[in-house]
Amino acid sequence: MQDSALHHQEKHLKSSDLLTDIVIGMSDGLTVPFALAAGLSGAVSNTSLITIAGIAEIAAGSIAMGLGGYLAGKTEQDHYNSELAREYEEIETKTSVEEEEIRTIFKEWGFSRQLQDQAVAEISKDKDRWVSFMMKHELGLDKPDSKRARKSAFNIGVSYILGGLVPLSPYFFVLDTFNALKVSVTMTLGCLFIFGYFKSKLTGVNPLTGGMKVLLIGASAAAAAFFIAKFIDGMH
Repeated sequence: MQDSALHHQEKHLKSSDLLTDIVIGMSDGLTVPFALAAGLSGAVSNTSLITIAGIAEIAAGSIAMGLGGYLAGKTEQDHYNSELAREYEEIETKTSVEEEEIRTIFKEWGFSRQLQDQAVAEISKDKDRWVSFMMKHELGLDKPDSKRARKSAFNIGVSYILGGLVPLSPYFFVLDTFNALKVSVTMTLGCLFIFGYFKSKLTGVNPLTGGMKVLLIGASAAAAAFFIAKFIDGMH
């Protein structure tokens, strides 16, 4: 029993920035160009036009999504640095208040008053350690990767491009618009289900349910775009 306890491994999902970026980029990359291609297929019979419009959308979408990821990463970093500077200032100008905040944290953890005082004495010996403790346990902030913004922009942008090429690729090889759409629908819905399945599996959600939800979202967007384009085209 003791040996098995020592070798026990807890199975918890560790958050991955890379995984988050791929999910953001791939989900939009599969869905938006798919809806665009389906919509154009309902209005035009020229696959070249759909291909050109699709490539333009993927280029614009990947840049926009990548920029969004970059700004989000920079905002996170700027917020952390701002709070870090404020925390250093507060331990200098409001030392007793900050010490009491340490006690409050350890009190919430169930420590006795004596241990709270010992913790304050130990942590407050080193200003860097003190600030690091307060950032993590008072504010709930972990130090972000300094390269996170650039990595996020690249990961999201590339994921969007790869996702967007799936629904668009049949239009490169199939000349008939409707036949290209059928191939695109089959490929994209399959990829959406697989994507949703594995995303749900990683996050602990029922993978079949998760896969079907992602598939239905993509299918609904494409169907809406197709029939709206058909309707508008029929009015002319």
